Amino acid sequence: MPTAAKLTVVVVDDQLTMRSLVRASLQQIGVNDVREYPGGAEALENLKFRPANVVISDYNMPDMNGMEFLKALRANPQYKSTAFILLTGRADRDLVVEAVKAGANNYLVKPFTAATLKQKIEQVVGALA
Repeated sequence: MPTAAKLTVVVVDDQLTMRSLVRASLQQIGVNDVREYPGGAEALENLKFRPANVVISDYNMPDMNGMEFLKALRANPQYKSTAFILLTGRADRDLVVEAVKAGANNYLVKPFTAATLKQKIEQVVGALA
């Protein structure tokens, strides 16, 4: 059983406010090693040097959207075991199916609570102690 304190989570969202909300929710559930990036390209570059257990990425971002980021991440075998949670404002079935086919482990619909975020993470990495 993993402990929240030992998880490394990368949050990717072009909006600083949303990154801050995700960080605060993660801290509420005991995750302290949180890195934030405003876009997928920057996150990919930094993940090369500092791997993470979980990536939480917004879907709707300029330049590289969350789906493109997910596909780029999954194209590299180095990130095969990195859990990916897609953060989206729309929960339509087509988007979820596409994300799962591309390699997403779970999805999180905005707005969300810390309890919902914890549940989504636990569905991917197991119960957090």
